[in-house]
Amino acid sequence: MTASSTPSKRLLAGGLGAFAVAEVVAGLAIAAAIGLSWPELVDAFVVTNGLMGLTFGLCGAVIAWHRPSNPIGWLFIADGIGHATTAFGGPLAVALPDGSTIQRLTVTVALAAWPWSIGLFLPLALLLFPTGHLLSPRWRWAAIGIIATAPLFVLEMVGSGDTLTPGTSSGYLTIPSYDDLQPLWAVTEARDLVAILIAVVCLLIRYRRADEMGRRQLLWLVLATVIALLFVTPWSFVAGTPIFVLLTIPLIPIAVAVAIVRYQLLDIRLVVSRALTWALLSLVAIGAYSALAALLGTLISSHVGRSAAITVVLALILAPILPRLQRLVDRALYGDRRDPARVASRVGEQLSAGARTADRTGTRTGAGTGTRTAARTATRAGAGAGAGAGAGRQLTAGLPGVVAAIRAALRFPYVGLIVDNTTVATDGTPPQTVVPLELEYGGRVVGALEVGLRSGESGVSSTDRDVLALVAVPLAAAVHATRLSTELQSSREKLVSAREEERRRIRRDLHDGLGPTLTGVAFTADAAANLVSTDPVRAGDLLATLRADTRTAIADVRRLVDNLRPPALDELGLVGALRQRADQLSFRADGAAVHVEVSADGLPALPAALEVAAYRIATEALNNVIKHSHATTAVLALRCGPDLEVEVTDNGPPNGAWRPGVGLQAMQDRATELGGHVEAGPTPTGGKVQAHFPLEPR
Repeated sequence: MTASSTPSKRLLAGGLGAFAVAEVVAGLAIAAAIGLSWPELVDAFVVTNGLMGLTFGLCGAVIAWHRPSNPIGWLFIADGIGHATTAFGGPLAVALPDGSTIQRLTVTVALAAWPWSIGLFLPLALLLFPTGHLLSPRWRWAAIGIIATAPLFVLEMVGSGDTLTPGTSSGYLTIPSYDDLQPLWAVTEARDLVAILIAVVCLLIRYRRADEMGRRQLLWLVLATVIALLFVTPWSFVAGTPIFVLLTIPLIPIAVAVAIVRYQLLDIRLVVSRALTWALLSLVAIGAYSALAALLGTLISSHVGRSAAITVVLALILAPILPRLQRLVDRALYGDRRDPARVASRVGEQLSAGARTADRTGTRTGAGTGTRTAARTATRAGAGAGAGAGAGRQLTAGLPGVVAAIRAALRFPYVGLIVDNTTVATDGTPPQTVVPLELEYGGRVVGALEVGLRSGESGVSSTDRDVLALVAVPLAAAVHATRLSTELQSSREKLVSAREEERRRIRRDLHDGLGPTLTGVAFTADAAANLVSTDPVRAGDLLATLRADTRTAIADVRRLVDNLRPPALDELGLVGALRQRADQLSFRADGAAVHVEVSADGLPALPAALEVAAYRIATEALNNVIKHSHATTAVLALRCGPDLEVEVTDNGPPNGAWRPGVGLQAMQDRATELGGHVEAGPTPTGGKVQAHFPLEPR
């Protein structure tokens, strides 16, 4: 469809809709002019046909105006014109001369108009709902069958010889042997039923295959059908039901128009839930009423007594049924939101499945590590880190199952899980409105659960919010565990990397420094031994060189040992070593003095790894004070409680936020290796570096 053709199609849709309205208005005007009473209009189906003509015509015009390429709008317009023509033809036939040609022609057209609406246009529109296209090419034969057999229904209605209103002539197409063709008319009636059943089956298949938007559209039609059945069923089975119940049929075109043009008008699920409940209850009431009437008719002779007994028994039967029916319908439309424990159980099952998978992965990975030689230590460490990564990935892989379980349990159109501003799991298609709900663990926000609102909802209902609050607790714990697993894997990787870098550095120092020095010492010693008897002077020079090279080798060995563990820790202890280092760092690069005070009382015996980490972090922090802070005083404090706390403060002027560098990263890595953490940055009184180490293994 081109852009230029759209305005003309909209004008055509508006004109045809106005024509249907004009026919109904003209019919009512003629009825008023000739004095037809309201009961006569009702009994002649002028009122029902007129209302159907208005609703189908106007709704079809609205659909065709907004969706010109969708044939449903045009089918509804044709349906409306058919009903409107019948509503117009009835009063017009009464106004025309009895038995005249024009009267019989009017009756013929009016009788032939409405069957096309019921037998062709409505079933075909339902077959194409909501997209305007057939479900698949295989359904083409169903559409062809409906179109090809529609004239039979028209022939049955026109050929019966019926009149529109009492006192008017029959049409021109009356079949003389109409009663002899009853088998054909029975087939025609069955054809109409089959056409509707085919459309219903197609709608059911569409609902199962549709996405969230398609299901919302189909639910609008379900709502209209339920309401129509709720009123039409008594008219079909209970004598005396007024004909006005047929006025619920126009709800079908209204629902279709809303579904196609404004399907998000309100929460259709809630409306359908209540309508289905009352429809089912009505069917139960009708069946129970009929059965009780037949049963009590033989036991109670009085009509009043029989009616009272039926009323009492029905009340006793329906009172416990209504809440149960409501729960069943709510569960079909809203899932298990009325049963929070069930939702939490489903989420827990998904989390347990992810944890079991992670455990199996870690066990298999750990079992595959070798332990034959000490040379495989790094390999084992890397494998252990791989096991942690596997567990973290399995936990992360389990989160989509949790998200899917929440969406399936509560029938949301979309649920997503956001962690660190990254979507880690989603299920469903995001609607126009998505509401984030924070996930908290230990007082900290660890993520967010995004929930897509159902059609017509302006926010998450209190019932849904209560259920989500219940499942948010284990979900937040799972997100926290996943984050810890990721951080643990990163820490292990850094630990393995640092260990390998340290070994590479030691190897390089031994190979490039100490190794050549010792090789030179050996060669010099051999040369001196060869010259000691023949050239004592030259041998003495070589021995002097040998002494110098030996001292160099000894210095290299000491440097390597110091890098592995500062000797001052073994000689003076942690506090003494820090005081010695503080005395050495008493002057800045510009020659200004810096007074460093060390405060440490009552420290217990600490593990060797913890002493080294505390010493390295404290000395690195003091180095930063001397190099960058322009401070005149600094305080190094060591405090021991549940954790070991190392704190370095100075009185340097504030100079903005600290930019992370190699030194700060090294301090953070050393603390992380031992389960601790470092906080560093400016304060109103100067700079501050604070490290915390757990004294018990975590």
